[in-house]
Amino acid sequence: MTEAILEPGLPIIDPHHHLWDLRALVPHLPPPAHAFDAILPQTPRYLLDELLTDTSSGHNVIATVFVQCGAFYRADGPEALKPVGETEFVNGVAAMAASGAYSPMRACAGIVGYADLGLGDAVAPVLDAHIAAGGGRFRGIRHMMAHDADPAVLGPLAHAAPGLAGNPDVRRAIAHLAARDLSLDLWVVEPQLPELVDLARAFPGTAMVVDHVGTPLGIGAYAGRRAERFPAWAASIRALASCPNVMMKLGGLAMPFAGFDAMGPDYRPSSETLAEAWRPYIETCIEAFGAERCMFESNFPVDRWGADYGVLWNAFKRIAAGASADEKAALFAGTAAKFYRLESLA
Repeated sequence: MTEAILEPGLPIIDPHHHLWDLRALVPHLPPPAHAFDAILPQTPRYLLDELLTDTSSGHNVIATVFVQCGAFYRADGPEALKPVGETEFVNGVAAMAASGAYSPMRACAGIVGYADLGLGDAVAPVLDAHIAAGGGRFRGIRHMMAHDADPAVLGPLAHAAPGLAGNPDVRRAIAHLAARDLSLDLWVVEPQLPELVDLARAFPGTAMVVDHVGTPLGIGAYAGRRAERFPAWAASIRALASCPNVMMKLGGLAMPFAGFDAMGPDYRPSSETLAEAWRPYIETCIEAFGAERCMFESNFPVDRWGADYGVLWNAFKRIAAGASADEKAALFAGTAAKFYRLESLA
């Protein structure tokens, strides 16, 4: 679906997207057993060309932040250091973008990588290797802690052990981030949000951001219960907002987990439809955290499952229509620039 672009001059820093090339894996994937399985065949390749196609859809995307997705790991060497290959690759893409030869947009101006936080204190050399490989662009680690007792909820992404936020080794590893000025991206699903409150309070000097509005659930054991569970989700959001070191990413709602009706690869909802569905979650986050601690995100190409890039940002602009100019500046670029230290681009 294409739409006229709303507020085309509004600067945007997209603080959450991925790059991958999984074409070799797609023929070997089993038939889709979970809604999320449709994403890989839909977008088996998402590299600089595809990113530029999306970010040139009419919105004023001035820069982006790459967030780890397990692609381009090193084939050889110590297991703990293999994820550094992803940072090496993405830094090369960022250098291509910084040349200005492809677009004025600064793709991957910030890089968020992966390190196994289960290494405890042994994570330190991995963090240092990422920093060295990042060419001044490496900003932090994402640890995907999403877990649910119902395997139907996360499908192919159900690989994290329960209780990682309280794991002593994980906490020893997190203690190494602040000294290196590294942030922590956290992906959990809604029932796990209280675990993050305790984690954030244990590390008040570590900058953290919760991905995807905390991933409210409406599939598997939670099917048909999204409205019922909304008050508990909102209470967790307010508790997280009481931790001044935590920020919130506003997006991820075009993934299948929330169980919205008429959303998915076979539907291309309008931005009005998306805004109506997502408004309660996004407005609750903004009310709790304030615009200066919230950032809109595309989560592309994952969120392509439920929305096109240009339409997705139109939906965000519809939700933020009543915000002041300063609030919009924060929500669409300023907060991301502050959190990922990209102030020179905002």
